[in-house]
Amino acid sequence: MAAESMQDIKRRIRSIGSTEHITNAMKLVSAGKLRKAKAIFERTNENSHYITNAIEELFTNGKDIPEQYLSSEDKFVDRTCYVIITSSKGLCGGFNSNVIKEAERQMMLLGGDSVIFAIGSKGKEYFEKRGYNIFNDYMAPPEEITPREAREIGEPIIDLYNKGEIGRIVMVSTEFVSTMEQRVRTKVLLPFDVEMNPEVGTSKFIEYEPSVEEVFNYLVPKYVEMMIYSAVVESATCEHAARRTAMENATDNAREILGELSLYYNRARQAAITDEIIEIVAGSEAQG
Repeated sequence: MAAESMQDIKRRIRSIGSTEHITNAMKLVSAGKLRKAKAIFERTNENSHYITNAIEELFTNGKDIPEQYLSSEDKFVDRTCYVIITSSKGLCGGFNSNVIKEAERQMMLLGGDSVIFAIGSKGKEYFEKRGYNIFNDYMAPPEEITPREAREIGEPIIDLYNKGEIGRIVMVSTEFVSTMEQRVRTKVLLPFDVEMNPEVGTSKFIEYEPSVEEVFNYLVPKYVEMMIYSAVVESATCEHAARRTAMENATDNAREILGELSLYYNRARQAAITDEIIEIVAGSEAQG
């Protein structure tokens, strides 16, 4: 019995040892990808402020802003397009499930019909299995997205909005707080709920040519594209941070289990040796 117990423990030690090597390697890979993704995210985050500031200036200084982009109950269409950003891989803790839960919560909160633009296969597979309307998807690795691909994502969504087929564009993604903390964020891209900022553009008069409407019609799609692009880049950063943390925890747990198993193995080995000594002594006494 002791020999069988020792063999079982040795098999478990080998199995968990292999798992520990894998999770530790995945942690190191994720740490390397995180550094690259974080550098891209920081550059993108700086650039996205230019267009959001331009939107704020336009709201503050402009007149005759197109009503289709403003929040209005009179022209509201009770159908929402949800841009849901998840990953296409697992082993990243609650990264995907947190986004999916928040998206479902928003759908229940806002009500009405919904269509989904799924970025990442985890979100697409989840909602597709439950019968949701998947309008379109983007399955490429998020860290490899380009502004051109963000434009290809944004154009059909803006087209639906301008045609009046949807009344809202809501993006559910993950916000990067720190390497150890990421949180789900929901942002309504359209329509704008205007809140005048007195600190923006009040000290100068700006004329827009050929018209405010033309400038706005050009700027809004760029705004949506930039928001999607920066959110996908940020989500990739969060994914690698979450996976690094998850693999670090898994590695620590594996090492802790290995320590306990080594202790059990040594105890079983000592018990087997003791049994053998007792048998030898008993045999010698019987012969004597």
